[in-house]
Order: sequence, then structure tokens, then C-alpha cells
Amino acid sequence: MRFWFILGTVENFWVLVFFTQIITHAQDSKQPNIIFILADDLGWNDVGFHGSNEIPTPNIDALAYSGVILNNYYVNSLCSPSRSALMTGKYSIHTGMQHLVLLPAEPRGLNLSEKLLPQYLKELGYVNHMVGKWHLGYWKKEYTPMYRGFDSHLGYYNWGHHYYSHTLNPSPSWGYDMRRNMSVAFDLHGQYSTTVFTDESVKIIKNHNISQPLFLYLAHAAVHAATAYDSLPAPDDVVASFANLTDDHWDNYRRQKFAAMLTLLDDSVGEVMQALADRKMLENSIIIFSTDNGGAAEGYDISEASNWPLKGAKNSLWEGGVRGAAAVWSPLIKEKSRVSHQMMHITDWLPTLLDAAGGNSSQLSEIDGISMWDTLTNNVDSNRSEILLNIDQTTGEAGLRIGDYKIITGRSNDISWDGWFGPTGRNVSGYNLSVIENSLAYQALDSVKLAVDLDEIDAIRENATISCGDFDQGSCLPEDVCLYNISNDPCEYVNLAKVFPNTVTAMLVTLGEYNDTSLPPQNIGDDPSADPRLHQHVWSIWGDNETISELLEVIP
Repeated sequence: MRFWFILGTVENFWVLVFFTQIITHAQDSKQPNIIFILADDLGWNDVGFHGSNEIPTPNIDALAYSGVILNNYYVNSLCSPSRSALMTGKYSIHTGMQHLVLLPAEPRGLNLSEKLLPQYLKELGYVNHMVGKWHLGYWKKEYTPMYRGFDSHLGYYNWGHHYYSHTLNPSPSWGYDMRRNMSVAFDLHGQYSTTVFTDESVKIIKNHNISQPLFLYLAHAAVHAATAYDSLPAPDDVVASFANLTDDHWDNYRRQKFAAMLTLLDDSVGEVMQALADRKMLENSIIIFSTDNGGAAEGYDISEASNWPLKGAKNSLWEGGVRGAAAVWSPLIKEKSRVSHQMMHITDWLPTLLDAAGGNSSQLSEIDGISMWDTLTNNVDSNRSEILLNIDQTTGEAGLRIGDYKIITGRSNDISWDGWFGPTGRNVSGYNLSVIENSLAYQALDSVKLAVDLDEIDAIRENATISCGDFDQGSCLPEDVCLYNISNDPCEYVNLAKVFPNTVTAMLVTLGEYNDTSLPPQNIGDDPSADPRLHQHVWSIWGDNETISELLEVIP
């Protein structure tokens, strides 16, 4: 519709401006909704679409098979570095987040000079909601989600908490950690975190004004371990349904509890997608599912993830620590139901989503991410040929992938996680397509005629499954430089450093060039003022001048 006015007076001019704004806003409403679901410590082999039959993940699998499975996608090896990379589009060496994670009592956070993904999206007209884990700083209010581009936040600030009590007990003492916006949500004590976060996400979708595009960042606690006394909490009836998970090579009961936690995470994906379908928002959405880092395997952090057949675990630069289980779905993707082998990194989401939202990523400066929107939607070659895995100046460990080759150097002396950790999930018979067909996610996608053809699933799954053959599993000592051809040897069996010394030299030079641009790690010691005993046993903002009573307002 066109509006014509004679600009004879100032009043008429402003009327024209007013109606122009309405037209522009209506056009903006065509922007896709963006739903980013981030799992915590999920292993490569914990999803069915990578070949394991052990723990059914029908909703996640339906999303993946109907969209694009990202088989050559990298994340950081730990929580805070990955989340900072997602939010800034920068490698963690360029934000000072490269060493370990942000601890509860550290008076620091992701630098306030950094512009974050929700802040970019807000400029494009998005309404931004965050649900779940933050882990990018909270010692002053300015570091929290509500001050960094989000319009609401229901979740917690630290690396983890117990799923029922919402308490965290690192040094120096216990503290409660659950927020509704800036207030402590004491009313959620005793309610299971995955359920709380799912219900909040569904509520946000149901109440969303569809004239504006939605950005929902759902950062689950699952499947991160909770506390030492109860590392993998889950409802007893769900745990009991996995009594058949038995093997001599891992803690059976812990794996059963892990499976229950993962099942509820998978259910959450289905409920969110069903809510989008109910609101007629699914037809104009981008849904991303990703882990934040590799799985905490076989007792790491008292958890039981599986990265099989990839080497290593969380907090390592082996593929099992940095190659992420991920998929993306959208009706905007022209070539769907495929496996992408193009290289991609978690920093790429910021420019990719800005382009998808109608922005222009080419105008961004000083980021490391590369827009993959054309690659994802049209299946063209990726512009990314190298990925910095990390440089940790504190430990001396560094890793880099260029093309087919990956180098790791300067590792710490702990080689406990240098192995291949199962369970494989390949000795469990049957992959039930009817379970996928009956999942909420599949039904939601099928309702808009955008679900995968069930006859295609086996071929897609085979393409997304890594098989490494029977190579001799050679060791790579901490003092060694380790070089692998990841395309041919994704399980990192054969160290080629002595075979290709020139490749080693060239990649070490590139690592040195990255190191020259690095900020020093920003880690600092604990601040005694953060002790929850000083704040009514709450992990609270402690660096501001505002009174504690204002921050500890109880939600009725």
C-alpha cells in the first residue's frame, strides 16, 4: 500500500514520516525469529544423529535431519570461552577469556567494551530474551544479561548449580543462584532447572508480539554436572527407564542419570518447536542447536558424556573437546536435510545471524567470525579455511586447524584425558524411526511441511557418523608437537609431525602471529567480598554500591 501526501506544511511532513515508520516496521516484522538452544557439556556421541543408538534424542534428531547437520563445526573446550566467542564473534584470545572459566568469586566478566550479539540484534528491531546459564560475569550489574542487550533473563550467573536446589558450592561457601531479571527467584527453589527453562521459553513464545522478530537464547544447564554430592540429578522415573544401560567400562548408574538429563533436554527442544508451530512462528524462524564444548566423559567433572570415536574430552584441544555436536534448521535454508562438512566455528554465529536478520556483517570490524549464511542456505563453499582452537599463555597449550591439518603444542602434563572415551552406542541394536516421527519436533515440522522424509534419515545419519578404522593409536606426549590430517584421521590416531616438518613450521608461525594479537588472560583471584555468607547465602552482585536488599528482592 502507498501513502501520498503534499508536503505543504511541517505538520504534513511529520505525518509522512510517521506512516513511513509504520511501513518500515511492518517490513522489519518479516525478519526471521532466531532461537539459539545451547546445551552444556554435551558430547559428540550423545546425539542419535551421529550414530549412537544408546540414548534416544528424537527431537534433536528431527531438527537435525530436517535442517543441516554441522559435522565440521568447532567450539571452545570450556564454557566461558565458548560463550564469549558466541556473544562477541571473537576468539577468546581477543577477549582475555582463553584460560579456564570465570569462577563465582572473580571480580571480572566479559569486557564491557565488547558489543554483544543481542545488542546488534536490538538495533535491527529484535526483542531479546535469555533463559538459562550466563557465565560471562555478574560482579557488577553492568556485566549481567539485562545490561547487555537482553530484555529479560530467567536463569543463573555461574558455571553451574544443582538442578533442584539451584545452589552452587565452590569455595568459599554455598550460595543460591537463580534470577528472574535482576531479582533472586527464590520461588523456583525445588523446581527442576530444565523444566523451569523450558516452561519459561514456551511462555516467551506464547506471549511474543509477532509484529517484531524474536531472539530467544536458551542456554540450558543440561547436561552439565551439578554438585559433588549429586552430580547428575534427574527425576527417578526417567532414570529408571534407562536401567538397561549397562557396560563394564563406565559408571552404569551415572550414565543412566546422564541419559535421563539428556532426555529432558531433548524433550525441551520438542516443546519449544511445538510452541513456535502453535504461534505460526516456525515458518519464519532459524533454530540452532549446539553444545558449548566437548562432552565431560567417563567421570570428568563427575559426568558421563561420550565423544566416541573422537579423542579427548572437555577442557582439551583434541577433537572430543572442541568439535561440537550441532545443527541448524530454517525454511530459509534452500538445501535442507543434508550434512555440512564445511568448516565453521562458534564465532561465526554472530555475523551469520546478523546477515540472516537483515544486517550487514561486512561492516563489522575486529571480529574473527565469518558469515556462513550463504554457505548454510545455499550449500556453497565456506569462506573459512582455518580455525584457532585456542592459545592459553598460562598453560602453554595451543591448537590450530588449517585446511585438513591440525596442530596441538605445549600441552600440560596431565594426559589423563588423552584417550578415546565411550560408550560407543554402536553395540545397542535398533534406531527407531517411529520415535522420531512421533516426536514433538517432527510433528511441528511436519505441520508446516518442512520435516525430513523418513526414508532419507538412514543415508543422512551414515554421512554424519564418523568411522576411523583400525589405525595404530599412537601416543603424543605433552612435550611433543602433534600434527594430524583431520579430514583423513578425525580420531587423531597418527601423529604426522615428523612426516611433514614444513607443515609444522608453517602452522607454528601462524600460531605465533595469533599470539602476537592476543590479550593476556584476564583471570584474577577470588574476592572475599563475594562470599555468599555476606549476601544472605546468595551468589549476588557484590561490586556495586546499591544495597543488597534491592538485589535480593523476593519474587512473590
